[in-house]
Amino acid sequence: MSARKSTGSRPEPARAVLPTRHGRLPRHGAWAAFAKFAASVIGVVAVSGVAIAGYAAIDLFAGVETTLELENEKILDDVPDIGAMEGGLNFLLVGSDKRPESGAFGDPEEESGVLNDVTMLLHISEDHSHVEVVSFPRDMLVSVPECPDPEDPDGEPLSAMSEAKMNTVLFHGGFGCVAATIEQLVGVQIPTGGIVEFDGVAALSTAVGGVEVCVAERIDDDYSGLHMDAGRHTISGYDALAFLRSRHGVGDGSDLGRISNQQTFLASLIRTVERDGVLRDPVKLYSIAKAVTSNMQLTSALQDPVRLVSIARAIQDIDLSKVAFIQYPTAYTEGFAAVVPTESAAIVNAALQADVPVQFDPAAQDGTDFGTVPDPAAPPPAEGETPPEGEAPVEGETPPPTAPTTEAPVQALPGDVPGQTAAEVRCSSANDG
Repeated sequence: MSARKSTGSRPEPARAVLPTRHGRLPRHGAWAAFAKFAASVIGVVAVSGVAIAGYAAIDLFAGVETTLELENEKILDDVPDIGAMEGGLNFLLVGSDKRPESGAFGDPEEESGVLNDVTMLLHISEDHSHVEVVSFPRDMLVSVPECPDPEDPDGEPLSAMSEAKMNTVLFHGGFGCVAATIEQLVGVQIPTGGIVEFDGVAALSTAVGGVEVCVAERIDDDYSGLHMDAGRHTISGYDALAFLRSRHGVGDGSDLGRISNQQTFLASLIRTVERDGVLRDPVKLYSIAKAVTSNMQLTSALQDPVRLVSIARAIQDIDLSKVAFIQYPTAYTEGFAAVVPTESAAIVNAALQADVPVQFDPAAQDGTDFGTVPDPAAPPPAEGETPPEGEAPVEGETPPPTAPTTEAPVQALPGDVPGQTAAEVRCSSANDG
């Protein structure tokens, strides 16, 4: 296994061979990458975006697709409030590459297998003081336990698999199998979650009035259609999709660089939502929630407006510096065909299991693999002044931590764990490979 490096482009990882089931064949289109953002949207909006009363909640859920089932969902039955969830509450957030019926991303008739091109775990702490959103790379090799066959739940279970690529698990065994795989990998229980598809991304970014992004140098990516000058831009709709699905144009040209680029977008989205008071404005809240729920499937627990109101109240006042986006630490296999978890993954797992906030190593976030850099246009702080969140410190100074120091336990993350907080402003770096 060769370690991850910070220079040069990576060849596109080879696709895993999927198990043959019912004559279906998987399809991986260029637009599939947008789904990483779509799944993240649940963490920003779906868990809090339906805290509105009466008829509006009913109308929202009228657009939700078939209810998803999770084995551990029953643990929520006797929980009156998410504050009563020992160890916090975990959501499985999946973005599928299923094409919409509109044909906006290609012919839906060509779709014969659906992959989870994003798999994310959103953790809300028991005391509602911090949130972690962990992204699992699509090409990470994982062990998959036996899973009920979603097409024959009462029949023989699907066989366990070893060294399967993460993005094949949804096709293999459905949403519940993805949840079981993450539970086994991380060591936490997942009682609820959802799947998001294509059209909600453009609708959401438009509903919030656009999201500001920062580009460190000009990016030209013909694959995604992203062509953007250096500087700050407010993007929405399909321009936002191009930004989010760009892989060849950012970082080291890999899916790992693209994840960090999307995390930067999501951090900006959260700041936009907070700045504009969306979570306290029923009209804005409704329009955003409608955009998402019209393009998603939810577990039954998330279709209870009372529970969603409880969740919204729990997270609406969390400090942005305590919302951490974490890229699950991995290293490339020989030939760069896939990635595998590093030893640091156990530290991330332990933080989630112990329900403690994390603290990034700031010096480790500025390599080209990460895909983003501090804003190069930001003026340096005056002598003796602490640089604002997300801005580079003066050369020679010790940078401040990206998570607040408190009396409560905090898990310091090793340097090979990429990520950022929602308070940080970072800029996309172009792939010059």
